[in-house]
This record gives sequence, structure tokens and C-alpha cells, in this order.
Amino acid sequence: MKSVKVEFKNPFRPGAGQMPPYLAGREPQISEFRTYLKQSPILQNLVLTGLRGSGKTVLLDTFKPIAMKEDWLWVGTDLSESASISEETLATRLIADLSVVTSNIKIRKQSAATIGFITASEEEEMPVNYQMLVQVFQRTPGLVVDKVKSVLLFVWEHLQRQAKPPKGIVFAYDEAQHLSDHVKKEQYPLALLLEAFQSIQKQNVPYMLVLTGLPTLFPKLVESRTFAERMFHTMFLDHLERSESIKAITKPIEDDSCPIKLHAESVNVIAENSGGYPYFIQFICREVYDVFIQKKRLGEKASVPINEIIRKLDADFFSGRYARATDRQRDLLNVIAQLPKCDVEFTVHEIMKESATQLKKPFSSSHINQMLNTLTDAGLVYKKRPGKYAFAVPLLGQFLRRQIQEEKTLL
Repeated sequence: MKSVKVEFKNPFRPGAGQMPPYLAGREPQISEFRTYLKQSPILQNLVLTGLRGSGKTVLLDTFKPIAMKEDWLWVGTDLSESASISEETLATRLIADLSVVTSNIKIRKQSAATIGFITASEEEEMPVNYQMLVQVFQRTPGLVVDKVKSVLLFVWEHLQRQAKPPKGIVFAYDEAQHLSDHVKKEQYPLALLLEAFQSIQKQNVPYMLVLTGLPTLFPKLVESRTFAERMFHTMFLDHLERSESIKAITKPIEDDSCPIKLHAESVNVIAENSGGYPYFIQFICREVYDVFIQKKRLGEKASVPINEIIRKLDADFFSGRYARATDRQRDLLNVIAQLPKCDVEFTVHEIMKESATQLKKPFSSSHINQMLNTLTDAGLVYKKRPGKYAFAVPLLGQFLRRQIQEEKTLL
């Protein structure tokens, strides 16, 4: 039988949250997550944080099969601003997610009757589906948080009666920086989430929260409820070490059927310009792969067109975020980009001093503080520690300096 040759496709995937062909450098975090699954009772939940493009969503997706293999159930989704509009909307989000794993649980009519389900059906059992969980929620007296706790306890009570009960449930939420309380509207969905899970965990119910988001997430949790500082352990995903970056570049094309090979010089160029951030590695490698394939078909010698790729990265990744800033905010960002240590951290005083040399209308201290808060809400900067700020987008400083240089050449 004649074998069919399968074309080797470009293995690199720079899409948001796309699983890379080789997950490099995250073994310590995976090992740490395994230890948290062994908690009894649950004393610590997880916050998985880092800059955009650091691989948070990918790592969260990697945790899921690990938890399920250890007999944990997994519920969750991406959080949007709409889920955090009110306590009721957050409760609805939790119930909807939970119902996905409870709908295969059946309870007897007598149990259903105790929570208000009266049915004329002759069926012996009823599923614990979304409608039933909503009924539990609605029939529980008290505040919304009391109703949520009632639903969570109801589910665990019936899970324990299964032939093979799970060890617990992981509630995993991506983009959790969107969670917030709304004091003016007297709505506290974030506080509700924290209070409900702290209460449940104190009753030895093995429900664990795993929240993923930008570095603004953990301060928001602590601001909502100070006990959150003791309730969560933070994993910060930084850029990959050089050796791990090289693995992320070379491992996907080690297959004998791969039509291209990268020389050490090309690998080093990619590693250097990616900054070690997984998304940038995938983006640059995908472009390099396509270029090398075209050059090979034409019989030409291939090299990494890094300037052209960086220009495309600017257009695809950075420009949209930069375009959302006002002219004055751009002035501030450009001033920050001129600071010697802007790619690490910066202070209000440093910005004010630099603006005095760069701008005709320098920024005042109060104006800088106000704008940094706005840029934090926009996901461009974040407060690293008291008095210290940093870019929330990796390599943003380099992009801004390129923009400044281009503007100068046009003058």
C-alpha cells in the first residue's frame, strides 16, 4: 500500500489563549498546582497573573486535565464586565457554570420536593440541572451571598452521594481582573465571591478558586476583602528564561518531516526580539516559518526578516492598544518610555522630572497620578508596589520608542 505524505503545517500558534505546540518553562507552576490539589481542607486558592502574552490562559487550560485526572471536577469560563454588574449576575454566572457538571446528578423526588419541586411525573429521579439550582437559590432566604452558599452546599451534599464522589471542584475563571465592586450602586459581586468561598471552605467543602488575570487582579481582591491576602497564593508568570525560549522555538520543528531548520543565529534573533514572552515567540516563529518556506520553494537563502516582523507585530498587537489612549495619555506614555528603567518600573517623581525636559507643558504630580489610574483601568500600566508602576503590556516601552523614532524621521 502506498503511503500518503502528509504536509507538515506551520506549528506555531500566536492566537490569544492558543495552546502552543510545546509548553516551555512552566513545569514549576504545574508542579505547584498539583500540590494545591492535595489540600484538605482548602486553605489557599490561586491567582495566576502576569502581563499580556505571558501564557496565563494556556497554563490555566493545562491545569484542567491535571485536576480532572486527580478526580476533581472543573467549572469556569472567561469573565466579562457583564458578569460583574451586580451580585445577581455573578450568582447567575456561578450557577450556570456549576450546572454543567451537576446536570448528570439525579436526586429522588422526595429530595426535590423539599426545595419546592413538586412534580406529577412518575419518574423516580430528577436531574440537578440549572433550573433546579436556580430554584434552590430563589427559595433560600437572606442576602444574595446566603443564596449562593446554599446552592454550593446543596451541590456538594449530592455530589458526596454519588457512587464515585469527586475530591472537589475547581472554579477556574479567566480574565478575572474584570471583577469589581460597585460602591455607588451598592453592589458587591467581588466581595460576594470571596465571602461565599471563604465560608464554604471553612466548612471543609473542597471548592477551590483559580483566578487568572492581569497584575491588577490581586490588589482588587485585597481591596474588596482584606482577608483575600491570606486566602490566595499568587503565581506570577514572567518571561521565559533564554534556555526555555530556545526550546519553545526549536522543539516544534524538530520533527524529521519538518521542511525547515533554523540555524543558531536565527534562533538567537527570535529569542532576543521576543523578550522571552510566549505570545511573541509564537508570533515571530509563525512569520519566520512562512518566510523560510517561501524562500525554500524559490531556492533562495533564508534569513529572519526581523525588522519587517516587528513592524507587523506593532500593527497587530500594540497599535490597537496605543490607539485607545488620548493624545495627552500618549504624551505621558512617551515620557515614560524615555526613562532608563521604564521596562522594569517607574515612579511618579521620575515621570514628572522627565516630562519637564521633554514637554512644553510638563505633567504635575497630581495629573500623573490621575492618568496612571486611568491607564491602569485601560490595562496599559499597573501598580507594582507602593509608589512603583510598570507597563502591563510586555515590550511596550520598545514599541513606544519605535513610535517616537518614526515620528522624528517624519519631521
